[in-house]
Amino acid sequence: MSTTTAPKGLEGIVATTSSICWIDGDAGVLSYRGIDIHELAQHSSFEETTYLLWNGKLPTEAELNAFTADLAAARELSPKVIDLLHAVPASASPMEVLRTAVSLLSIYDADEKDSSHAANLRKSFRLTSQIAMLVALFDRIRKGKPLVEADRSLSHAGNFLWMLNGEKPSETATRAFDIALILHADHELNASTFAARVIAATLSDMHSAMTGAIGALKGPLHGGANEATMKLLYAIDQAGADPVEHVRQMFARKEKISGFGHRVYHTEDPRATHLRRMSEELGKAAGVTKWFDLSRKIEAFVKNEKKLNANVDFYSASTYTTLGIDIDLFTPIFAISRTAGWAAHVLEQHDDNRLIRPRAEYTGPAYPEPYTAIEAR
Repeated sequence: MSTTTAPKGLEGIVATTSSICWIDGDAGVLSYRGIDIHELAQHSSFEETTYLLWNGKLPTEAELNAFTADLAAARELSPKVIDLLHAVPASASPMEVLRTAVSLLSIYDADEKDSSHAANLRKSFRLTSQIAMLVALFDRIRKGKPLVEADRSLSHAGNFLWMLNGEKPSETATRAFDIALILHADHELNASTFAARVIAATLSDMHSAMTGAIGALKGPLHGGANEATMKLLYAIDQAGADPVEHVRQMFARKEKISGFGHRVYHTEDPRATHLRRMSEELGKAAGVTKWFDLSRKIEAFVKNEKKLNANVDFYSASTYTTLGIDIDLFTPIFAISRTAGWAAHVLEQHDDNRLIRPRAEYTGPAYPEPYTAIEAR
Protein backbone atom coordinates (compact mmCIF):
# COMPACT_ATOMS: atom_id res chain seq x y z
CA MET A 1 0.00 0.00 0.00
CA SER A 2 1.28 3.47 -0.89
CA THR A 3 2.53 5.62 1.98
CA THR A 4 1.63 8.84 0.15
CA THR A 5 -1.85 10.12 -0.53
CA ALA A 6 -2.62 11.39 -4.02
CA PRO A 7 -4.84 14.49 -4.00
CA LYS A 8 -8.33 13.93 -5.32
CA GLY A 9 -8.48 14.66 -9.03
CA LEU A 10 -4.63 14.64 -9.09
CA GLU A 11 -4.76 18.37 -8.30
CA GLY A 12 -1.27 19.86 -8.33
CA ILE A 13 0.37 16.63 -9.47
CA VAL A 14 2.97 17.05 -12.24
CA ALA A 15 2.33 14.21 -14.68
CA THR A 16 4.82 14.92 -17.47
CA THR A 17 7.22 17.44 -18.96
CA SER A 18 6.12 19.59 -21.88
CA SER A 19 7.44 22.60 -23.79
CA ILE A 20 4.07 23.57 -25.25
CA CYS A 21 2.16 25.57 -22.65
CA TRP A 22 3.03 27.28 -19.36
CA ILE A 23 0.54 28.55 -16.79
CA ASP A 24 1.17 30.61 -13.66
CA GLY A 25 -2.13 30.43 -11.82
CA ASP A 26 -1.11 32.90 -9.11
CA ALA A 27 -0.03 35.57 -11.58
CA GLY A 28 -2.77 34.84 -14.13
CA VAL A 29 -0.30 33.97 -16.88
CA LEU A 30 -0.96 31.72 -19.86
CA SER A 31 1.69 31.31 -22.54
CA TYR A 32 2.19 29.15 -25.61
CA ARG A 33 5.84 28.22 -26.16
CA GLY A 34 6.77 31.08 -23.80
CA ILE A 35 4.75 33.79 -25.61
CA ASP A 36 2.09 35.47 -23.47
CA ILE A 37 -1.50 34.87 -24.54
CA HIS A 38 -2.17 38.62 -24.44
CA GLU A 39 0.47 39.19 -27.14
CA LEU A 40 -0.88 36.37 -29.27
CA ALA A 41 -4.47 37.60 -28.95
CA GLN A 42 -3.36 41.10 -29.93
CA HIS A 43 -0.94 40.33 -32.76
CA SER A 44 -1.32 36.75 -33.97
CA SER A 45 -3.82 34.63 -35.90
CA PHE A 46 -5.11 31.13 -35.28
CA GLU A 47 -2.97 29.84 -38.16
CA GLU A 48 0.19 31.45 -36.79
CA THR A 49 -0.59 30.31 -33.25
CA THR A 50 -1.14 26.74 -34.47
CA TYR A 51 2.20 26.84 -36.29
CA LEU A 52 3.79 27.97 -33.04
CA LEU A 53 2.19 25.14 -31.07
CA TRP A 54 3.21 22.46 -33.58
CA ASN A 55 6.70 23.71 -34.44
CA GLY A 56 7.91 25.43 -31.27
CA LYS A 57 8.61 28.79 -32.89
CA LEU A 58 6.88 31.59 -34.73
CA PRO A 59 6.96 31.21 -38.52
CA THR A 60 8.59 33.44 -41.06
CA GLU A 61 6.24 35.10 -43.53
CA ALA A 62 6.96 32.42 -46.12
CA GLU A 63 6.45 29.63 -43.58
CA LEU A 64 3.16 31.13 -42.42
CA ASN A 65 1.90 31.51 -45.99
CA ALA A 66 2.75 27.88 -46.75
CA PHE A 67 1.19 26.69 -43.47
CA THR A 68 -2.00 28.66 -44.10
CA ALA A 69 -2.24 27.25 -47.63
CA ASP A 70 -1.75 23.69 -46.36
CA LEU A 71 -4.45 24.14 -43.72
CA ALA A 72 -6.86 25.53 -46.32
CA ALA A 73 -6.03 22.72 -48.77
CA ALA A 74 -7.00 20.19 -46.08
CA ARG A 75 -10.64 21.39 -46.14
CA GLU A 76 -11.90 18.18 -47.67
CA LEU A 77 -14.13 15.37 -46.38
CA SER A 78 -14.85 11.90 -47.72
CA PRO A 79 -18.43 11.63 -49.05
CA LYS A 80 -18.80 8.65 -46.69
CA VAL A 81 -18.24 10.93 -43.70
CA ILE A 82 -20.77 13.43 -45.02
CA ASP A 83 -23.20 10.51 -45.48
CA LEU A 84 -22.82 9.81 -41.76
CA LEU A 85 -23.80 13.40 -40.94
CA HIS A 86 -26.96 12.92 -42.99
CA ALA A 87 -27.69 9.52 -41.43
CA VAL A 88 -27.64 10.46 -37.75
CA PRO A 89 -30.80 11.91 -36.17
CA ALA A 90 -31.10 15.68 -36.36
CA SER A 91 -31.75 15.58 -32.62
CA ALA A 92 -28.32 14.09 -31.91
CA SER A 93 -25.93 16.11 -29.79
CA PRO A 94 -23.35 17.86 -31.99
CA MET A 95 -20.61 16.59 -29.65
CA GLU A 96 -21.80 13.00 -30.08
CA VAL A 97 -21.80 13.44 -33.84
CA LEU A 98 -18.36 15.05 -33.81
CA ARG A 99 -16.89 12.28 -31.65
CA THR A 100 -18.29 9.60 -33.96
CA ALA A 101 -17.31 11.38 -37.18
CA VAL A 102 -13.72 11.98 -36.08
CA SER A 103 -13.35 8.28 -35.38
CA LEU A 104 -14.69 7.53 -38.87
CA LEU A 105 -12.25 10.01 -40.44
CA SER A 106 -9.33 7.71 -39.65
CA ILE A 107 -10.64 5.00 -41.98
CA TYR A 108 -10.43 7.39 -44.93
CA ASP A 109 -7.15 9.03 -43.95
CA ALA A 110 -4.26 8.39 -46.34
CA ASP A 111 -1.86 8.05 -43.40
CA GLU A 112 -4.11 5.79 -41.32
CA LYS A 113 -1.39 3.24 -40.50
CA ASP A 114 1.53 5.68 -40.29
CA SER A 115 2.29 7.39 -36.96
CA SER A 116 5.62 8.92 -37.90
CA HIS A 117 6.17 12.58 -37.06
CA ALA A 118 5.66 13.60 -40.70
CA ALA A 119 2.44 11.58 -40.98
CA ASN A 120 1.16 12.96 -37.68
CA LEU A 121 1.75 16.48 -38.97
CA ARG A 122 -0.26 15.71 -42.10
CA LYS A 123 -3.03 14.27 -39.95
CA SER A 124 -2.91 17.38 -37.78
CA PHE A 125 -3.56 19.61 -40.78
CA ARG A 126 -6.43 17.45 -41.94
CA LEU A 127 -8.05 17.05 -38.53
CA THR A 128 -7.83 20.75 -37.71
CA SER A 129 -9.60 21.63 -40.95
CA GLN A 130 -12.01 18.69 -40.95
CA ILE A 131 -13.25 19.10 -37.38
CA ALA A 132 -14.29 22.69 -38.13
CA MET A 133 -16.07 21.51 -41.29
CA LEU A 134 -17.88 18.70 -39.45
CA VAL A 135 -19.36 21.10 -36.91
CA ALA A 136 -20.57 23.55 -39.56
CA LEU A 137 -21.94 20.90 -41.93
CA PHE A 138 -23.87 18.97 -39.29
CA ASP A 139 -25.50 22.15 -38.04
CA ARG A 140 -26.74 22.96 -41.53
CA ILE A 141 -27.88 19.38 -42.18
CA ARG A 142 -29.91 19.20 -38.97
CA LYS A 143 -31.58 22.50 -39.85
CA GLY A 144 -32.44 21.39 -43.39
CA LYS A 145 -30.17 23.98 -44.97
CA PRO A 146 -28.06 23.38 -48.10
CA LEU A 147 -24.41 22.58 -47.50
CA VAL A 148 -21.84 25.30 -48.09
CA GLU A 149 -18.60 24.50 -49.88
CA ALA A 150 -15.37 25.44 -48.12
CA ASP A 151 -13.73 28.66 -49.30
CA ARG A 152 -9.97 28.19 -49.33
CA SER A 153 -9.42 31.93 -49.74
CA LEU A 154 -10.77 32.56 -46.23
CA SER A 155 -8.96 32.16 -42.94
CA HIS A 156 -9.74 29.21 -40.69
CA ALA A 157 -12.05 31.40 -38.58
CA GLY A 158 -13.66 33.06 -41.59
CA ASN A 159 -14.26 29.78 -43.41
CA PHE A 160 -15.99 28.23 -40.40
CA LEU A 161 -18.38 31.18 -40.06
CA TRP A 162 -18.98 31.06 -43.82
CA MET A 163 -19.76 27.33 -43.83
CA LEU A 164 -21.93 27.68 -40.72
CA ASN A 165 -24.02 30.68 -41.73
CA GLY A 166 -23.85 30.63 -45.53
CA GLU A 167 -22.76 34.25 -45.76
CA LYS A 168 -19.38 35.89 -45.74
CA PRO A 169 -18.61 37.10 -42.20
CA SER A 170 -17.63 40.66 -41.42
CA GLU A 171 -14.06 41.52 -40.53
CA THR A 172 -15.18 42.22 -36.97
CA ALA A 173 -16.84 38.83 -36.59
CA THR A 174 -13.94 37.00 -38.23
CA ARG A 175 -11.33 38.66 -36.04
CA ALA A 176 -13.38 38.09 -32.89
CA PHE A 177 -13.78 34.40 -33.68
CA ASP A 178 -10.11 34.16 -34.63
CA ILE A 179 -9.11 35.53 -31.21
CA ALA A 180 -11.50 33.13 -29.50
CA LEU A 181 -9.79 30.24 -31.30
CA ILE A 182 -6.37 31.49 -30.18
CA LEU A 183 -7.50 31.77 -26.57
CA HIS A 184 -8.85 28.21 -26.50
CA ALA A 185 -6.07 26.55 -28.54
CA ASP A 186 -4.23 24.97 -25.60
CA HIS A 187 -4.29 24.87 -21.83
CA GLU A 188 -1.62 22.48 -20.63
CA LEU A 189 -2.82 19.17 -19.10
CA ASN A 190 -6.54 19.82 -18.95
CA ALA A 191 -8.75 16.72 -18.93
CA SER A 192 -9.12 16.34 -22.70
CA THR A 193 -5.45 16.96 -23.43
CA PHE A 194 -4.37 14.51 -20.75
CA ALA A 195 -6.79 11.96 -22.21
CA ALA A 196 -5.24 12.49 -25.65
CA ARG A 197 -1.73 12.02 -24.28
CA VAL A 198 -2.66 8.85 -22.39
CA ILE A 199 -4.10 7.38 -25.58
CA ALA A 200 -1.13 8.51 -27.67
CA ALA A 201 1.26 7.02 -25.10
CA THR A 202 -0.03 3.53 -25.97
CA LEU A 203 1.20 4.32 -29.51
CA SER A 204 -2.38 4.51 -30.69
CA ASP A 205 -3.03 6.80 -33.63
CA MET A 206 -3.77 10.51 -33.82
CA HIS A 207 -7.47 9.98 -34.63
CA SER A 208 -7.95 7.75 -31.58
CA ALA A 209 -6.31 10.35 -29.36
CA MET A 210 -8.52 13.09 -30.80
CA THR A 211 -11.65 10.97 -30.40
CA GLY A 212 -10.79 10.34 -26.75
CA ALA A 213 -10.11 14.03 -26.21
CA ILE A 214 -13.50 14.94 -27.66
CA GLY A 215 -15.11 12.39 -25.35
CA ALA A 216 -13.46 14.05 -22.35
CA LEU A 217 -14.40 17.54 -23.56
CA LYS A 218 -18.03 16.46 -23.84
CA GLY A 219 -18.30 16.19 -20.06
CA PRO A 220 -20.01 19.21 -18.45
CA LEU A 221 -17.17 19.67 -15.96
CA HIS A 222 -14.80 20.39 -18.84
CA GLY A 223 -16.41 21.80 -21.96
CA GLY A 224 -19.97 22.66 -20.99
CA ALA A 225 -19.65 25.65 -18.69
CA ASN A 226 -20.27 28.27 -21.37
CA GLU A 227 -23.45 26.44 -22.41
CA ALA A 228 -24.69 26.61 -18.81
CA THR A 229 -23.75 30.29 -18.65
CA MET A 230 -25.80 31.13 -21.72
CA LYS A 231 -28.77 29.15 -20.45
CA LEU A 232 -28.62 31.26 -17.29
CA LEU A 233 -28.58 34.47 -19.32
CA TYR A 234 -31.52 33.27 -21.40
CA ALA A 235 -33.49 32.37 -18.25
CA ILE A 236 -32.90 35.79 -16.71
CA ASP A 237 -33.82 37.57 -19.95
CA GLN A 238 -36.98 35.55 -20.56
CA ALA A 239 -38.16 36.07 -16.99
CA GLY A 240 -37.40 39.78 -17.14
CA ALA A 241 -35.59 39.26 -13.85
CA ASP A 242 -32.98 41.42 -12.18
CA PRO A 243 -29.72 39.53 -12.81
CA VAL A 244 -28.24 40.31 -9.39
CA GLU A 245 -31.37 39.21 -7.52
CA HIS A 246 -31.65 36.08 -9.68
CA VAL A 247 -28.07 35.04 -8.88
CA ARG A 248 -28.53 35.96 -5.23
CA GLN A 249 -31.43 33.52 -5.04
CA MET A 250 -29.34 30.85 -6.75
CA PHE A 251 -26.67 31.29 -4.09
CA ALA A 252 -29.34 31.00 -1.40
CA ARG A 253 -30.37 27.66 -2.92
CA LYS A 254 -26.67 26.68 -3.02
CA GLU A 255 -26.74 26.41 -6.80
CA LYS A 256 -23.54 26.77 -8.83
CA ILE A 257 -23.03 29.72 -11.15
CA SER A 258 -21.13 28.45 -14.19
CA GLY A 259 -18.27 30.44 -15.65
CA PHE A 260 -16.60 31.45 -12.39
CA GLY A 261 -13.50 30.18 -10.64
CA HIS A 262 -10.83 27.89 -12.03
CA ARG A 263 -8.82 24.90 -10.81
CA VAL A 264 -5.55 26.56 -11.89
CA TYR A 265 -6.05 30.35 -11.86
CA HIS A 266 -6.21 32.12 -8.51
CA THR A 267 -6.65 35.49 -10.19
CA GLU A 268 -8.48 36.48 -13.37
CA ASP A 269 -8.27 33.95 -16.17
CA PRO A 270 -6.22 35.87 -18.78
CA ARG A 271 -8.48 34.55 -21.54
CA ALA A 272 -11.53 36.12 -19.88
CA THR A 273 -9.90 39.55 -20.22
CA HIS A 274 -10.10 39.35 -24.01
CA LEU A 275 -13.47 37.64 -24.22
CA ARG A 276 -15.04 40.33 -22.02
CA ARG A 277 -13.84 43.01 -24.44
CA MET A 278 -14.91 40.97 -27.47
CA SER A 279 -18.39 40.42 -26.04
CA GLU A 280 -18.80 44.15 -25.55
CA GLU A 281 -17.43 45.11 -28.97
CA LEU A 282 -19.49 42.53 -30.85
CA GLY A 283 -22.62 43.53 -28.96
CA LYS A 284 -22.13 47.18 -29.89
CA ALA A 285 -21.39 46.30 -33.52
CA ALA A 286 -24.56 44.16 -33.71
CA GLY A 287 -26.68 46.65 -31.77
CA VAL A 288 -27.46 43.98 -29.19
CA THR A 289 -25.66 44.65 -25.92
CA LYS A 290 -28.06 42.95 -23.52
CA TRP A 291 -26.02 39.74 -23.21
CA PHE A 292 -22.89 41.68 -22.34
CA ASP A 293 -24.80 43.96 -19.99
CA LEU A 294 -26.33 41.02 -18.12
CA SER A 295 -22.96 39.30 -17.93
CA ARG A 296 -21.23 42.39 -16.58
CA LYS A 297 -23.78 42.80 -13.77
CA ILE A 298 -23.53 39.13 -12.81
CA GLU A 299 -19.73 39.23 -12.89
CA ALA A 300 -19.55 42.27 -10.61
CA PHE A 301 -21.98 40.72 -8.11
CA VAL A 302 -20.27 37.30 -7.99
CA LYS A 303 -16.84 38.85 -7.61
CA ASN A 304 -18.05 41.08 -4.78
CA GLU A 305 -20.14 38.39 -3.07
CA LYS A 306 -17.98 35.27 -3.52
CA LYS A 307 -14.59 36.71 -4.52
CA LEU A 308 -14.67 34.57 -7.67
CA ASN A 309 -13.30 35.71 -11.02
CA ALA A 310 -14.89 35.04 -14.39
CA ASN A 311 -13.15 32.33 -16.37
CA VAL A 312 -12.82 31.71 -20.10
CA ASP A 313 -16.31 30.23 -20.33
CA PHE A 314 -18.26 33.14 -18.88
CA TYR A 315 -17.81 35.69 -21.65
CA SER A 316 -17.36 33.16 -24.45
CA ALA A 317 -21.09 32.46 -23.98
CA SER A 318 -22.24 35.96 -24.88
CA THR A 319 -19.52 36.27 -27.53
CA TYR A 320 -20.66 33.16 -29.41
CA THR A 321 -24.34 34.05 -29.05
CA THR A 322 -23.74 37.49 -30.52
CA LEU A 323 -22.00 35.76 -33.44
CA GLY A 324 -25.25 33.86 -34.04
CA ILE A 325 -23.98 30.50 -32.80
CA ASP A 326 -26.39 28.06 -31.11
CA ILE A 327 -25.73 27.02 -27.51
CA ASP A 328 -25.13 23.35 -28.29
CA LEU A 329 -22.33 24.34 -30.68
CA PHE A 330 -20.30 26.08 -27.96
CA THR A 331 -18.47 22.93 -26.88
CA PRO A 332 -17.87 21.71 -30.47
CA ILE A 333 -16.34 25.12 -31.17
CA PHE A 334 -14.10 24.56 -28.15
CA ALA A 335 -12.99 21.37 -29.92
CA ILE A 336 -12.39 23.26 -33.19
CA SER A 337 -9.87 25.43 -31.38
CA ARG A 338 -8.39 22.86 -29.01
CA THR A 339 -7.60 20.51 -31.92
CA ALA A 340 -4.47 22.63 -32.40
CA GLY A 341 -3.33 21.96 -28.85
CA TRP A 342 -4.34 18.30 -28.86
CA ALA A 343 -2.31 17.76 -32.02
CA ALA A 344 0.71 19.50 -30.49
CA HIS A 345 0.56 17.24 -27.44
CA VAL A 346 0.13 14.05 -29.47
CA LEU A 347 3.12 15.05 -31.59
CA GLU A 348 5.17 15.72 -28.46
CA GLN A 349 4.07 12.47 -26.82
CA HIS A 350 4.88 10.32 -29.85
CA ASP A 351 8.23 12.04 -30.39
CA ASP A 352 9.46 11.12 -26.89
CA ASN A 353 7.11 8.42 -25.71
CA ARG A 354 6.74 6.46 -22.53
CA LEU A 355 3.57 4.62 -21.62
CA ILE A 356 1.55 6.63 -19.09
CA ARG A 357 0.69 4.15 -16.37
CA PRO A 358 0.13 5.71 -12.94
CA ARG A 359 -0.69 3.77 -9.79
CA ALA A 360 -3.74 4.02 -7.55
CA GLU A 361 -3.65 4.29 -3.78
CA TYR A 362 -5.47 1.20 -2.56
CA THR A 363 -8.29 1.85 -0.04
CA GLY A 364 -10.01 -1.56 -0.07
CA PRO A 365 -10.03 -4.31 2.59
CA ALA A 366 -6.69 -5.09 4.21
CA TYR A 367 -4.64 -7.87 2.63
CA PRO A 368 -5.01 -10.77 2.95
CA GLU A 369 -8.78 -10.90 2.86
CA PRO A 370 -9.83 -14.59 3.03
CA TYR A 371 -12.01 -16.09 0.34
CA THR A 372 -15.36 -17.21 1.74
CA ALA A 373 -17.06 -20.21 0.23
CA ILE A 374 -20.41 -19.35 -1.35
CA GLU A 375 -22.43 -21.51 1.04
CA ALA A 376 -20.96 -19.62 4.01
CA ARG A 377 -21.69 -16.11 2.78
